[in-house]
Amino acid sequence: MTDYFPGFGNHVSTEAVPGALPVGRNSPQKPAFGLYAEQLSGTAFTAPRHENRRSWLYRLRPTAEHPPFRRYEGAANFAPGTVNDPLPPNRLRWNPVEAPAPGTDLVDGMTTMLANRDPADLEGVAVHVYAANKDMETRVFFDADGELLFIPQAGRLTLLTELGRIDIAPGQIALVPRGVRFRALLPDGEARGYVAENHGALFRLPDLGPIGANGLANPRDFETPAAWFEDRDEPFEVIQKHLGSLWTTTLPHSPLDVVAWHGNLAPWRYDLARFNTMNTVSFDHPDPSIFTVLTSPSDVPGRANADFVIFPPRWMVAEDTFRPPWFHRNIMSEAMGLITGAYDAKAEGFAPGGLSLHNLMAGHGPDVTSWQGATNADLKPHKIAGTMAFMVETCWPYKPTRHALDRAQPDYDAAWEGFPKAQLP
Repeated sequence: MTDYFPGFGNHVSTEAVPGALPVGRNSPQKPAFGLYAEQLSGTAFTAPRHENRRSWLYRLRPTAEHPPFRRYEGAANFAPGTVNDPLPPNRLRWNPVEAPAPGTDLVDGMTTMLANRDPADLEGVAVHVYAANKDMETRVFFDADGELLFIPQAGRLTLLTELGRIDIAPGQIALVPRGVRFRALLPDGEARGYVAENHGALFRLPDLGPIGANGLANPRDFETPAAWFEDRDEPFEVIQKHLGSLWTTTLPHSPLDVVAWHGNLAPWRYDLARFNTMNTVSFDHPDPSIFTVLTSPSDVPGRANADFVIFPPRWMVAEDTFRPPWFHRNIMSEAMGLITGAYDAKAEGFAPGGLSLHNLMAGHGPDVTSWQGATNADLKPHKIAGTMAFMVETCWPYKPTRHALDRAQPDYDAAWEGFPKAQLP
């Protein structure tokens, strides 16, 4: 049986038990084996065909069968809300998240760092970090506020979802759509990384424009899992994120009981090493949009609700050019993380697992050491290797949580101290 189907947004038909998937119709009067037909919609029913995302699931029990939800009192740092005080326009940076207490699973090990917009507006994005050392054994999670993009930094994740099993390691990403239930296992015993939560238009591949038909993230390299299910009649806790808060209920069985499904709304994974990087072969540093893996558009053409951008290994060959990212101020707000290696515009202070924030119109760029090195470098062809940084860029200003503000590096602004004044003739 195929473990994964290639292609971004493809229509997939898959069954874990032969004969479970109806042929020629979505909702037969009597589905095979007494299964329940259930549609999962990620867009409005009447969305244009090329944007419509939905899947039909055939499961052991309907998800409508559950007791009332009550507030979840765990995960103190997950979805606590952002600070309502006036926010200084300062640049911020954080060290990697602390090691969790023993027995911390992915949900309780999630820490919300940045967010913008109200999830009820169906706009905006939040950035979380996670650190966990325990499997989610008999509880599952789902996010009613948005889709979740997992970005491991240390340790593998196995995401057991309603629509299949996804295995990812650092250097790979995985997306779980809004509303899809899953539980996370830690094959290495512990894991750390980032999660981008997109409340707006679903992530999609960006248009390539003058690049043409090929390049950047290619659709064939995204993988959707085959149907998989568990038939377990024992108590399971179900935790959901709803309108920015966490809620819980208990079922007498595992809700990961989808035996077959078909459609184009499903989890997927992608290996960042397959990103086909574009760059200059003449002069000047191109805009970072050439590194966009995924985009969530806003209502304003060309202005993204969220972009997921990476800075992977690549050749630098530009002539008479300052090769690292230039100094700039931006209408977009940038949250940056580092998966491995060093970032070429920050020589110190930005460690793998760390995070930085440059909100709209905050002046930023290389630190003094990086500027000096790039200014005086011998501009031979140079391969940037052993690194992978990423950015979750958004048109909405980010607001940190109180937890994040209390843990920001106190001296980040010092990275831009000591630049010599230019000497005019």
